[in-house]
Amino acid sequence: MIEFNVNDMTCGHCASTITRAVKEVDAVGKCEIDLASKRVRIDSERPVEDFRAAIEGAGYTPIPL
Repeated sequence: MIEFNVNDMTCGHCASTITRAVKEVDAVGKCEIDLASKRVRIDSERPVEDFRAAIEGAGYTPIPL
C-alpha cells in the first residue's frame, strides 16, 4: 500500500484529478481518497515514484507517508 499526504487537495475536483492521474499510471490499481485527512492510498505494484510524479504533474504536492 502506498500512501501520500496531499495538503493542497481541498475539494472533490482535486480528488478526481488525483484519481485520474493515479489511474493513468496504473489503470487496474486501487485508489482511495480521504479528503478530510488529505490522504491518498494506492494499492499497486508500481513504484511509489511513478505515482508521486503523476500527482505532481497534476499540480499537487504529495508527501509520501
